Parts: sequence; structure tokens; C-alpha cells
Amino acid sequence: MDDRYLVLSDVHGRGWAAEAAKELMKEHALEQVVLLGDITHFGPMQFAEEFIRDLGARCYAVPGNCDPDGTLPFIESCATLLHARKVSVNGRTWGGLGGCNPTIFKTPFEMTEEEMGRLLGPIMEPGMVLVLHCPPKGTFDSTFSGMSVGSTAVRDLIAGTRPLVVLSGHIHEDRGVEQKDGVWYMNPGAVKDHCAGMMELGKDVKLTLLDI
Repeated sequence: MDDRYLVLSDVHGRGWAAEAAKELMKEHALEQVVLLGDITHFGPMQFAEEFIRDLGARCYAVPGNCDPDGTLPFIESCATLLHARKVSVNGRTWGGLGGCNPTIFKTPFEMTEEEMGRLLGPIMEPGMVLVLHCPPKGTFDSTFSGMSVGSTAVRDLIAGTRPLVVLSGHIHEDRGVEQKDGVWYMNPGAVKDHCAGMMELGKDVKLTLLDI
């Protein structure tokens, strides 16, 4: 199967997003999707399943901090759920973690740094594709006010393991692509703000920001 993916994050329940994503997949000849969480906007939980089914593509997904806990079964009914799990995709290890570290907003799916490290640590491997909602501290985690709000636990695990690619969302305003210390990072931006990304994995990694 072609190792090329549409990368979407922070849909936040936008009903128009599935059709727009399908147009983008058609434009770029993509048949697979990576979802980085916040598919719903504090529910309804079944929107996650409806959105994924509407895409009509093979999907790999984690939940976001605005996806209530009961959303996970709806995601898993129609996508490969990567939250605290790892799988083999085209001969490469993928793993992920949904939710986020504590925020001032007390959203539905928040965890302590200790819990994030406990869940993510056992699945980490060098050279893997890491699918996150919450970014690591210091990379694509700056809010409008300039605060760096990413996860220290995730940052430390990445530094100790060196994945190939780290995909994250959560921080709508800190979109971009960067390579540092041999690791590729991308925050595709929020779908609700008409942003998306594309990941191509071959001999080289290519990460591209797209408009949706």
C-alpha cells in the first residue's frame, strides 16, 4: 500500500470537514488518513465515528482532550486506534497517545505528566511514527500568549528514543514542519481553521502543510 497519508487534527465537530478532506485526498491521490484528535467538540461522541466513516479511507487515530472518554469505542469501531498502543504499518512501527497534559480549561481528556509517560513509554521505539494529540514541550506547543504548554514526559521519551516522525496537533496556532536531532515533526494545524497536512514515508520523509 502507498505510504502516503492525509494528516488531520482538531476537527472540533465541523460537519463540512469530511467532504473537504475527501476532496483533498482526491487532489493528492491519498487513500489513508491520520487523525490527531479533537475530532468532536466535547461530543457528541458518535460524531467521531460518523466523521471517520464519511472519509471512506483507512484511518489511524488518537483522541484529543476535547473528545470525551466514551469517544474511544466510536473511533475504534472504524479506525485503528493508536492511543497507548503500537501497530505495524507497512513494516514500520506506529504508536500513539491521545489526550493532553493538564490545562487551565479542565477539558475531558487530560492526564498528569506521570500518566502520559507511563502510557507512552512502553510503546516507544527508535525509528517509529509517533501519533500524538499533545505536542512535546518545546516543539509546536506555543500558544498565542507565547506560553510553551507541551508535555515534558513526551519530550523526554522522544529524546531518549528518537522516533522517525512525530505528528501532533492540539495547539491550533503553532502550525509547522521541522526536523531537529534527526526527528521530523509536524503540526498540520486545525481542520476547523481549514488546515491539514500530508505525510509521505519512503526512503526519505516528506511532510507538507495543506489548506483544506
